[in-house]
Amino acid sequence: MMDKNELARDLRACVLLFIVVCVLSIVYTLFINWSTQTIMPYQANGSLLYMNGTVVGSELIGQNFTSQGYFHGRPSAVNYAGNNSGGSNYGPTSAALMEQVRQRIEKVRIDNGLPANATVPADLVLASGSGLDPHISVASAFLQVPRVAKARGLPETDVRALVDRHIEPLQFGIFGQERVNVLKLNMALDELAMSRKR
Repeated sequence: MMDKNELARDLRACVLLFIVVCVLSIVYTLFINWSTQTIMPYQANGSLLYMNGTVVGSELIGQNFTSQGYFHGRPSAVNYAGNNSGGSNYGPTSAALMEQVRQRIEKVRIDNGLPANATVPADLVLASGSGLDPHISVASAFLQVPRVAKARGLPETDVRALVDRHIEPLQFGIFGQERVNVLKLNMALDELAMSRKR
């Protein structure tokens, strides 16, 4: 059985350890916050994109563009909800997934004036694992150029050049594929359209 002195000593050690852990937790949190805000404030604050002083989104989270005058991104199983990322969990043999993909292919063909047998890039009809992928493939962006140019009343060559300028290289030069950030591209498209009206 412990005597009172041992109990008091152990209690002091526990209280001291608790205080040290609390202080270190606060110091660590403040240090991480300060260092990220100092070294990479853009990323630490959500990689937010602004247009005319207003936040229009994050370059890391896809959005649902449906207007004919905008480039469309990947479908989302979570309706682009940043607080609820995830996939549909349909397997490759799922009849529901096959029907969903068939409808999406048909919609892409109709929206873009493609023949009934035209090949459609997979990323325009399949959601990403997170449901929030902000990028599309270069092929998907170029496929949409005629529709966007027509809806905006812009020459296709200008819209195609805009896509060319927004092609992002492979991650670290070796991973993935070249891609286009849909929100950045659509923001540049708005700027191009506004500059033509001046």
